[in-house]
Amino acid sequence: MAEPYYEDADTVLYLGDMRQVLPELDVTADCVIADPPYGETSLSWDRWPDGWPDALLGAARSMWCFGSMRMFLQQALQFDAWTLSQDVVWQKQNGTGFATDRFRRVHEHALHWYRGEWRTIHHAVPRMQVGIRERGRSVAQGKGHAQHLGAIEKGAWTDDGSRLAPSVIQAANMWRRGAVHPTEKPTGILAPLIEYACPAGGLILDPFAGSGSTAVAARLTGRRAVLIEADERYCEVIARRLAQGVLDLTPSGGAS
Repeated sequence: MAEPYYEDADTVLYLGDMRQVLPELDVTADCVIADPPYGETSLSWDRWPDGWPDALLGAARSMWCFGSMRMFLQQALQFDAWTLSQDVVWQKQNGTGFATDRFRRVHEHALHWYRGEWRTIHHAVPRMQVGIRERGRSVAQGKGHAQHLGAIEKGAWTDDGSRLAPSVIQAANMWRRGAVHPTEKPTGILAPLIEYACPAGGLILDPFAGSGSTAVAARLTGRRAVLIEADERYCEVIARRLAQGVLDLTPSGGAS
């Protein structure tokens, strides 16, 4: 049985390759938040770990996975046991360019995968409050479609000021914001994904924990987390970060 590298009331962290550690754990998570190495560069740490999606089959039936379009196309067969429900685009304030003859990439994809019947998978309707102008525009744009379907009867719908959240989420990345990991994700993108796929008080599993941002976002949204990280340097970072407690003082849409 694997021994925790760090543990508190909300989070348990394990050191090791998730493909080796996970079979030793008795974990059933509500959702996985995965940010694997994309395998797009020659950097030593950027190596795709073959078989990791299958290693999660006994641990969860819902998963958000970050990646690039190239990564998902190249590794499509690795997700054969999973069904794709939707994709979300994370739009950053700054990005990277691995080549000087292509557009500078200021976005990443987060794909939601599941197993089994969709109706059995937890998914909270993603809604957000909007201003008066956006509210009027969305009603006008959707009026004809709703009437055509007969979905809204006269007087049966009350406008609560919210609308479905868009599939493009703007959140500042960690560039020049104290990042301690090369692919560190901000709570601004993690929190809405967690709130969508994991019930309040539920359990998140992160098999590529990095700097521990998933655990921070889980705490901020009232969830628990199990983390696995293969690099002991980052396990030390996570342990120190979580031991200090969670206080998110970053600007809205900003980084953790």
